[in-house]
Amino acid sequence: MENFEPEEQQYQQPGILPKPLLVVDKQNWIRKSLIRLDIYGFLFYVIFDLEVIYIAAVLLVLLIHEFGHFFAMKAFNYTNVKLFVLPLLGAYVTGKKSTISQRQMSVVILAGPVPGILIGFALLMYNLYHPNARLEMLGNIFFVLNIFNLLPFIPLDGGRLLEALFVNHNHIIRVVFTIISIICILLLAIVLKSIFFVIIPVSMVFDLIMEIKNHKIREYLKQENINYISDYHDLSDRNYWIIRDCIVLSFNKRYAGIPAGVHQYAPLEGGLIQHVISVLKVPIIKDLKAFGKLLVLLLYALFFMAIPIIYLLAKHTTLI
Repeated sequence: MENFEPEEQQYQQPGILPKPLLVVDKQNWIRKSLIRLDIYGFLFYVIFDLEVIYIAAVLLVLLIHEFGHFFAMKAFNYTNVKLFVLPLLGAYVTGKKSTISQRQMSVVILAGPVPGILIGFALLMYNLYHPNARLEMLGNIFFVLNIFNLLPFIPLDGGRLLEALFVNHNHIIRVVFTIISIICILLLAIVLKSIFFVIIPVSMVFDLIMEIKNHKIREYLKQENINYISDYHDLSDRNYWIIRDCIVLSFNKRYAGIPAGVHQYAPLEGGLIQHVISVLKVPIIKDLKAFGKLLVLLLYALFFMAIPIIYLLAKHTTLI
């Protein structure tokens, strides 16, 4: 759990209340993730009446996928790297870094689905010559779930990869891309007849509304020459309270009762800290030129299309 405390005295500016210090719980996330993983399996068993071995296979694939992201972030020295499990919806990994690059982001994103696709491909190819129902089931789960995750829509890894390469700092394109993703995932939920899957596009609508409002705040900050391209640790006390005031004014219903311009810690200060962080933009190093982006896209196409086609051709040849 994240909390806040006042910054130490040496960081204070005269006449300005120090911004709250973000305190990170570095231990409880493991216990909470394991509990949620148990809930995930239990709900799958109760709601979908699936075999325990199938549920175990899904959880295994899910964990291997997310640990791919996890260890890639660790390799690139991300801090506060955590894995969260959302019952019935999946899992995700979060981490922080003061400066990131397109190359690193591409590796972190692909580190999730690529191992799973390779494992699934190996299991299914082996199964062609040594048939085993459970081995085929496990291979299909590895293969299908990870390829599905490479669909070019956010918040899936395929969409996040395209966003990192082409969309990230262009607000209009990002909004359009998000709207397209919402429509496509909603249609997919309808085709799959999945009520739980509808939760994703619905939550994305609320996130999009918040992002549009946050962008307006950034536009104001830019006009006032207030730097918002920073992480929370480097944010000055003065800029924290300015951004906080903008948030309180823009989201007056959410933060009703918290007056702008009155710089005192509020009971909802923890939520305000997270909102300030969502307004901030982490500097991104554009270290992938046209050729580098082309290589990443070719790698993406290899795992999203080429390897599945190779497997289908091999399977067809075997059946003949």
